Amino acid sequence: MNFEVALSHLKDGYAVAREGWNGDGIFIKLQVPDEHSKMTQPYIYIDTLGLKTTNPKAPKGRVPWFASQTDLLANDWIVYKG
Repeated sequence: MNFEVALSHLKDGYAVAREGWNGDGIFIKLQVPDEHSKMTQPYIYIDTLGLKTTNPKAPKGRVPWFASQTDLLANDWIVYKG
């Protein structure tokens, strides 16, 4: 699917990923702040905590995500099942 459809899935609460990303276990999600959040607007974050890799130095965590032109124009988006 394209990013427009992937974004719709994010807004519906699903995680999405690109089949072309390096490594399994990487996905993005939409975070909608609540009364306990420091953020005041929704944002997309990338989660690499479940990254499956043989590289012990590969970063694992959650950080805000910013789409590249390649990501925006890609047609290999999928709903991430984990």
